[in-house]
Amino acid sequence: MAPEISVTSPLATTPPLDTFRNDRAYLGADHARNERRTWLVVAICVVTMAVQIIGGMVFHSMALIANGLHLAAHIVVLAAAAVAYGISRAFARDSRLAFGTGKVGYLVGFANGLVLATTGLMIGIESLQRVFQPEEIAYVGALELAALALLVNLLCVRILQPKAAAGPDTDGDLNLSAAHLHLTADTVVSGLAILSLAAGRAWDLTWADPVAAMAGAVLVCHFAWKLLRRTGAALLDATPSRALMDDIRQRLTVDGAQVIDLHVWRLGPGHHAAIIVLQAETPEPALAYRRRLEGIPELSHITIEVRANGDA
Repeated sequence: MAPEISVTSPLATTPPLDTFRNDRAYLGADHARNERRTWLVVAICVVTMAVQIIGGMVFHSMALIANGLHLAAHIVVLAAAAVAYGISRAFARDSRLAFGTGKVGYLVGFANGLVLATTGLMIGIESLQRVFQPEEIAYVGALELAALALLVNLLCVRILQPKAAAGPDTDGDLNLSAAHLHLTADTVVSGLAILSLAAGRAWDLTWADPVAAMAGAVLVCHFAWKLLRRTGAALLDATPSRALMDDIRQRLTVDGAQVIDLHVWRLGPGHHAAIIVLQAETPEPALAYRRRLEGIPELSHITIEVRANGDA
């Protein structure tokens, strides 16, 4: 689809086009699919969380309780991600929103990163206490529950696997990526729980269980930092793709024109906007420059201003 454009140019011979897309719907191509899959994973996680927490209390396994608490946080953030899809869809064409609702998912993804970091810190603190105050663990039952949790996590990770980004927006749908990262972290914690419980049963290492939980907490915090950095960049309109900006410059300067100002930012998954100021000795109409940008993937909104050399 050709990008929509608004043109301001004293030299343009054609009337300016509409400033915004007619539908203002800057949603990802897989929006509906991702929404359905997120709700499915929420239902799976609710059942698994209850089994893990109850099993951890019965078998005195901090790793299982930590995994269950971490999954409880997942349920909250996964539900928030699913609701975000619904809100984005419901208000996508609301005329009060200049650039639609494409960034709702980024906002929820950032909030989910904060929740993930808080969960990691809570697990780390509780695990540290268990190192100095160990409790007897019923390894056989705990191992079975940890194995079940790992299988469920692997299933959910597969369901929410993001599609590979094919265009300039290499981050893709960060709302889905946030949900997927939460489940990936939980899968790692589940794997560590199995290793620690197996080591504890084989060599009577009571400290292995809380140490494994602490290692999981470190990884969870690392995942949270990565998520906060990516979603924060989108919310602050950081330049999403240097390659996209270079492509725009190359197409517009083939006849000696100069790009004196260029801003590119994300509008939503798979959608970018650009504001461009050009200067040339003999400028063409702004619409002619616009046509040079046709075919650039994911460029959905363009504003072009054309100036002659010497114009203020």
